[in-house]
Amino acid sequence: MTTFTPTTADEVLETVRWAAAEEAPLEILGHGSKRAIGRPVQAGHTLDLSGLSGVTLYEPEELVLSAKAGTPLAEIAALLAENNQELAFEPMDYGPLLGGRPGRGTIGGLLAANLSGPRRLKAGAARDHVLGIHAVSGRGEAFKSGGRVVKNVTGYDLSKGLAGSWGTLAVATDVTFKVLPRAETEETLILRGLTEDGAAAAMARAMGSSAEVSAAAHLPESVTGRVAHGTLAGPASTLLRVEGFGPSVAYRIKMLKELMAPLADMETAHEERSREVWRQIRDVEPFADGTERPVWRISMPPSEGHLMVMALRMEAAVDALYDWQGGLIWLRMEADPEAELLRALIRRHGGGHATLVRAPLAARAALPVFEPQPPALAALAERLRAEFDPKAILNPGRMTPAAQSVSLASLRRTR
Repeated sequence: MTTFTPTTADEVLETVRWAAAEEAPLEILGHGSKRAIGRPVQAGHTLDLSGLSGVTLYEPEELVLSAKAGTPLAEIAALLAENNQELAFEPMDYGPLLGGRPGRGTIGGLLAANLSGPRRLKAGAARDHVLGIHAVSGRGEAFKSGGRVVKNVTGYDLSKGLAGSWGTLAVATDVTFKVLPRAETEETLILRGLTEDGAAAAMARAMGSSAEVSAAAHLPESVTGRVAHGTLAGPASTLLRVEGFGPSVAYRIKMLKELMAPLADMETAHEERSREVWRQIRDVEPFADGTERPVWRISMPPSEGHLMVMALRMEAAVDALYDWQGGLIWLRMEADPEAELLRALIRRHGGGHATLVRAPLAARAALPVFEPQPPALAALAERLRAEFDPKAILNPGRMTPAAQSVSLASLRRTR
């Protein structure tokens, strides 16, 4: 097994061309912070992009930043903070949840996983902020899409197309993102003791108000004590975040308090404490317990999520954490991933997507880690992979069984 460590885009291109010519599959890595997500990659060689690092353009006045794909997000966040700016979609850090160190994610991995955080409700995800890419396809061809200004794309926007592809379509070498000013301050209103049904109603009420809530989450009693150094231990916590200029934040928090007063006892987390609580929710720290107990990431209608979890609890032992007004549910199972039961319940409660984020290697090899696609959509996805990576050399097996991908890719080559 060979590990390739390119430091330039040309070296990446040369490596992928060799792999394509030899039909030698590659596992694509940055720092490996998300390596345990997905099925085991069926590759004999590794393309390590950690040496392809560095910010190549930063224009704070133009709200644009470009960086090589292996650039650590921690380095980018620090640079943006010096100018009171940020990646507004608040990308999560999977490292602690998967048993690794925090701050190891890269900007290329951010795009490949289409990361987001609690502000997804307001700001979207990585794909909504990427402006352009330079990349190498599985054919060994360098290409670029988009650019370094907003509204510069005509035709197919391949920058967004690579978001969420988990390195199976192309290897990004340089990416450009839109950045935004960081909020001057923030406060979080914490409602205590609501049931999950009551929390869903309260979050919907808050999001429908004029308070411009930027994040809404619910931590059941079994989870709430695992954030903020245990200071929220006790009854369940429902959290509503408000961001912006100081006087505006104070006014909107007052409005929320009046709106929520009939529902529950309340307390307020001010700027630094609020940031820390939401960072821990973003990174799912209550489930970062150093084990391999299965953890699922589920996206479904906010009005149905708690009902699905209630039905699941009748069949299996599970802890839940709700983000995105209840539309994003993190579940930690005690033992078995319960994949068939979980996905059946999701279909019964309005549909959605379930990804097995953490599990022992044997479980990830045996189960559909990513949500199975309907036949027509799956066929379209495979045709897209065959166009970008006809010899199935980029992260084969990570999203679908490798044999299936190779078979369909081979079929595509014979047409």
